[in-house]
Amino acid sequence: MTARTSRSRLTAAAVVLATTSLALTACSSSSSSSSPSASASVKTVTADPSLASLVPADVKSGGKLIVATDASYAPNEFKDASGNIVGMDVDLAKAIAQKLGLTAEVQDAKFDSIIPGITAKKYNMSMSSFTDTKDREATVDMVTYFSAGTSTAVKAGNPDKIDATDLCGKKVAVQTGTTQADTIKSTINPACTKAGKPTVPNDGDKFDLQTDVTTALISGRDQVMLADSPVIDYAVKQTNGQLQKIGSVTDTAPYGVVLPKGTDLTKAVQGAITALMADGTYKAILEQWGVQAGAVDKSVVDGATS
Repeated sequence: MTARTSRSRLTAAAVVLATTSLALTACSSSSSSSSPSASASVKTVTADPSLASLVPADVKSGGKLIVATDASYAPNEFKDASGNIVGMDVDLAKAIAQKLGLTAEVQDAKFDSIIPGITAKKYNMSMSSFTDTKDREATVDMVTYFSAGTSTAVKAGNPDKIDATDLCGKKVAVQTGTTQADTIKSTINPACTKAGKPTVPNDGDKFDLQTDVTTALISGRDQVMLADSPVIDYAVKQTNGQLQKIGSVTDTAPYGVVLPKGTDLTKAVQGAITALMADGTYKAILEQWGVQAGAVDKSVVDGATS
């Protein structure tokens, strides 16, 4: 697996021209500062026997869904002050499990190890801000449930006068294994070279945790941070004015629950998400975490367009 989410395809012109928008879509994380506990305000989820009947016998016998997440990507998934894994994805995973008559056991994992862990049957599913892409769908099933784009953040006041549409020669922090990281290498830097401009050093400064990406920007090690839109918004709020967002959100794309390819669990999870949308639980969880702007009105299996 190569990216947190499948962020976007960025045209060469968008990289080097200030008149064109930055077209990338990716996923990252933000700092684990204090934040709400969505579970406290979301009503109890009632199991649906018809959906529970779709759960494969080996999963049902254990009574739980083992859910992998990279808990460094607030507000989607991160650790609170007590070390508990919390966030929008975590609450949705718990609600999905309850709808299927199961409990969710959420395990922290490095982002770029999760899809291999799914295919190796180490985990039953993952909710970790994965963008649904054709490349991922070749290996796993993706059940869509949210929509996000890529945002750009700099230090407050933008002291280096960064233009979000032209990152050539700038020191850019990204999370390892994200599409943002891939895009710098495969699209941004080739475009910079073609335009006769300096490239982003090292194909971007890459960190295993999104929290470290944020720290690199705050400390001045890097000049720019690229991450998913809800993550950037949250980081700006939680860093008490040390960061600001520049440019616009670009290339929105769906997040997908990651599941083993071709199992009945995929159908069960899609049905559970659809039911949670219908009964108001889905909306309540997103609102509790302040990410309702990414709500979708329909969940589909393998809905990637690129």
